[in-house]
Amino acid sequence: MTTEARSARAGLRAIPGLVLSLAAVVAAACATGSSSATSPAEPEKVVRIGIQPIAQTDPALISSDSEVLIANQVYDYLIDIDESNRLAARLATDWSVSPDGLEYTFDLAQGVTFHDGSAFTARDVVWTFDRLRDPASGYPTADLYSGITDIRAVDDHQVTFTLLKTNPFFLFDLADNHALVLKADTAFPDRGFNGTGPYRVVEYVPPDRIVMEANTDYFAGAPQLDGLEITFFADTSSAVEALQGGQLDFIMGLSTPQYDSLTQADGVQTQIVDTNGFVAVRLRTDRSPGNDPRVIQALNLATDRQSLFEVVRRGYGSVGASSPIGPVYTDYFDPSASPPPRDPQAARALLEEAGYKEVLKLDMYMLNTGDYPDLGAALKAQWAEAGIDVSLQLVPEGVYYGEGKWLDVDLGITGWAHRPYPQFYLDVMLVCGAKWNESHFCDPEFDRLAGLAGSTSDLQTRASAYRQIQQILVDRGPLIVPYFFAQFGATSERVQGLKLKPFPGRTDFRNVSLAP
Repeated sequence: MTTEARSARAGLRAIPGLVLSLAAVVAAACATGSSSATSPAEPEKVVRIGIQPIAQTDPALISSDSEVLIANQVYDYLIDIDESNRLAARLATDWSVSPDGLEYTFDLAQGVTFHDGSAFTARDVVWTFDRLRDPASGYPTADLYSGITDIRAVDDHQVTFTLLKTNPFFLFDLADNHALVLKADTAFPDRGFNGTGPYRVVEYVPPDRIVMEANTDYFAGAPQLDGLEITFFADTSSAVEALQGGQLDFIMGLSTPQYDSLTQADGVQTQIVDTNGFVAVRLRTDRSPGNDPRVIQALNLATDRQSLFEVVRRGYGSVGASSPIGPVYTDYFDPSASPPPRDPQAARALLEEAGYKEVLKLDMYMLNTGDYPDLGAALKAQWAEAGIDVSLQLVPEGVYYGEGKWLDVDLGITGWAHRPYPQFYLDVMLVCGAKWNESHFCDPEFDRLAGLAGSTSDLQTRASAYRQIQQILVDRGPLIVPYFFAQFGATSERVQGLKLKPFPGRTDFRNVSLAP
């Protein structure tokens, strides 16, 4: 990123597209002799955001917080999730479920238009979700929506989904990060940014910035802001400096030390929210060395999760184990499903049994931002005592996720963002053949229990299945979950009404305003 791109672009100079619009208004006022032409122009109400660069713009393929944040402003979800993990209406104003739990009917908002001026109808919903569930698409949502047998437009403002079997989490599935509604028959979903959302894109200059203006015709009410200016920062520390220097108004993806430092900074407001977000340290189980269970057992025995939580996260969040089901899921979390205490000598003995008499050398891939470098360094030191020599491979977010590296490498540390229910993680990262099964884990008993938990309407049966799943992952699973993290965000003092969501990219700017 150039120095110019990183510099302050405050006020009208920050948004060229909006400057032109404002200039045209002033010129027109002068031409008509309006008295407003001689009045001082009101300052633009623009929130300046600093995020990591993006790799994907097609909503079906987005994954990082940065990509989701941008898409969430341009498009709308059928159903949204609020900051308290509750379902919230968006394009769907109301819904009902048939007595057998297999048919969901949604009433759609009326008077909604896409940014190109065309009307939103039920056909757009049908087309969007048919696209997302198409098994030939290769999209991660194909698995998520495989239980849908039919989607039908009842009329322009009502749509019905029919399921193969009951799914107690179906409404939450419809609020998945990728489930943003596109205009039917969109030829190039990765171009054009034609959504129904509260902001429309007026300028996109990769890898520098993306600029948006408020959609004053937004069906749920025009945003209180005039626009958003989003600048891409490959280095989070530079974004922190820009916030402190007054060039940015909102940043996320902070490391723990950065968050701690900003709590003491003048002119900065910090936010923290507990989540089920976690990092998964995982080894591929389908090829050497991870196809030997003794190697994964050794990695577990070499790891001190409590120390990692205290050193890397400084106590923000909660200690992890071997499962993606964390303490925030109070009905499902089993604290007794914990891995054995750290024992590097026992880990070394297991590696020797597996044929690694002297040292096991591994490349560990991870993001070069946030707490990842600190976590990687701490793991490297812990594992060295067990005869494991780790070479840290730090890469940008866009490279790690954009090129699929996280799905290919033998050893990786992948961030899994918060979801409002635990079934998501099982279905997309751990069942046999799941689209994002980066560890290539496959266990028939696990799959049976995951299927039961994801289909039963009985809470006790579901909770029992989740407890058994957590124990399976402790006994023979592929994951080391050092901790469940709290999410950090920070704004300038002039920002009002911003509520950081557990998945920061879903943070809503529709009701954000700026202090006078």
